[in-house]
Amino acid sequence: MAHRVTLIRGDGTGPELAEATRRVLEATGVAFDWDIQDAGVDVMEQLGTPLPDSVLESIRSTKVALKAPITTPVGTGFRSVNVAIRKELDLYACVRPCRSYPGVRSRFENIDLVVVRENTEDLYAGIEFERGTDEVAELRNWLLQKRPNALIKEPGGISIKPMSVPGSERIVRFAFEYARANKRKKVTAVHKANIMKFSDGLFLEVAREVAKDYPDIEFDDRIVDNMCMQLVQKPELYDVMVLPNLYGDILSDLCAGMVGGLGVAPGGNIGEHGAVFEATHGSAPKYKNLNKVNPTALILSGELMLRHLGEIEAADRLNAAVATVIAEGKDVTYDLKDDRNDPSAVGTAEMADAIIAKLQA
Repeated sequence: MAHRVTLIRGDGTGPELAEATRRVLEATGVAFDWDIQDAGVDVMEQLGTPLPDSVLESIRSTKVALKAPITTPVGTGFRSVNVAIRKELDLYACVRPCRSYPGVRSRFENIDLVVVRENTEDLYAGIEFERGTDEVAELRNWLLQKRPNALIKEPGGISIKPMSVPGSERIVRFAFEYARANKRKKVTAVHKANIMKFSDGLFLEVAREVAKDYPDIEFDDRIVDNMCMQLVQKPELYDVMVLPNLYGDILSDLCAGMVGGLGVAPGGNIGEHGAVFEATHGSAPKYKNLNKVNPTALILSGELMLRHLGEIEAADRLNAAVATVIAEGKDVTYDLKDDRNDPSAVGTAEMADAIIAKLQA
């Protein structure tokens, strides 16, 4: 029986990556019934919204989606579609594995880390008050009444950092369950509890309590700035890391850099009633329609989706096919060549063809 899956084509290079990944996933022999949806800049121009209701309705129906990259404007414009989907569907757990693949340039070897990021709370909750508004003035005055010595300069904006016991508990428990299901040995909670005692401090307190339910898995914690140093000095000491939203976003890029960059960094956003799998990188609109960008991250996100769907054997074959193509170094995009100007580099579609050939060999 075919798996019903929402395929969100995205914008920029998204549609090219979505098509390459669709072909590779179908080449595994797993049957799919795709519900193709569009979101992002192009839809914004047509419909006045980057996230049509039909996209969310589709994911609620299929319970699983593969999403190609979507542009997020910096500083102005609409808020992130990625964040909106996670919030609307309560996809509270972001899972971002970072694995070394021979053939990918990196200063590190044998990296095998998993970042588990809380998706719905922290500074990314979107509770912000804009500079110069009556709201920010009212909030500032209230804060100064409660904390007369608080340094709140004018003019300025204010962002709220909510962290709850339920939100912290479910993400930490997810990390331990993931570790147990995937035969991982250790979970590290990452925080800044030494400074933010009532938000990050709450997260750490909850993590320590949840860890007591998993005596078979080692637990420790690290302050986030120290964690960054630890990762580049001795990454072999770490396994699964669980973090609040902002730190998870930052450290997932750090870990991606350790294995060669965002081009090989997959991700999945998972909740109680659905899951959306997506590459960690952006939409790279300057490369739109050039058949140039690396499809690996979205293809590996498809691999994560296969595992979520219970198609473990197909996922293993897909990962092996990707690893072989990268290791051979022949049919890969320019960024995976030793010399980025190597004329033998292939395009997005051709790298997908090479992976398909390995799957069908």
